[in-house]
Amino acid sequence: MRKDSVLVCYGKLNPETIKGYKYLIVESKHYFPSNIRVFKSQNEKVFAYISLGEVNENAPHYDELKKLTLGKNKIWNSHYLDLSKKKTIETLMLIVDEIFEKGYDGLFLDNFDNYTIHGPQKEQKAGIIELMKLIKEKYPKKMFIQNAGLELLPDSNSFVDAVAVESVATDYDFKTKQYKLKKQEAFEKYLGELDKIHQSFKIPVIIIEYADTENLVSEVKDRLVQTKHYYFIGNIDLQTLPKFKK
Repeated sequence: MRKDSVLVCYGKLNPETIKGYKYLIVESKHYFPSNIRVFKSQNEKVFAYISLGEVNENAPHYDELKKLTLGKNKIWNSHYLDLSKKKTIETLMLIVDEIFEKGYDGLFLDNFDNYTIHGPQKEQKAGIIELMKLIKEKYPKKMFIQNAGLELLPDSNSFVDAVAVESVATDYDFKTKQYKLKKQEAFEKYLGELDKIHQSFKIPVIIIEYADTENLVSEVKDRLVQTKHYYFIGNIDLQTLPKFKK
């Protein structure tokens, strides 16, 4: 299968038109079980997004957890979860249950990097591993993609089926809202780290890149042609099918 057979979109898609992807990653709230059946009939694996590190103010479970959070991520208007609270774990497990009742093949687990050494929830590293163990024990046949948090892989790899990383070849600037390429040296170093991870843990690596023009997309593809990893190139908000200016 093509290395670019990945689609990540958190906006609402027409399931009938989405075909041929190895990894399809979507926002569960937009779809009924009948939609998931269509997705699954036309794509290899369908994953639902879930954050195990933050709760957005627009999320249905925000009111339940807002008094249990540890601070705010101003970029995404979300709040950091406290995994030491029983209510937090119970709420997250209910969300997982609701997602799997719809028929998804697995979960795309976001904000793992929050629990790494420089993350806002670094003190709760053991908590995220324990939560993953809990989810995997309840759903042993489901699949899980860990997004970022590479330093946690020695502890988390037995619970996940792939790891995703963002901005390996590209470097989006949130302050200026500009898309650009990473410096060649930094790109090659990062890619080398991913190759080692793939070899060490024997799990697929999915690269997620951001671009706004066809020219930048072409440059990114030129860089990624040397890799063995699956990849996706989209817009930073991930709300629509990718659109690139000429």
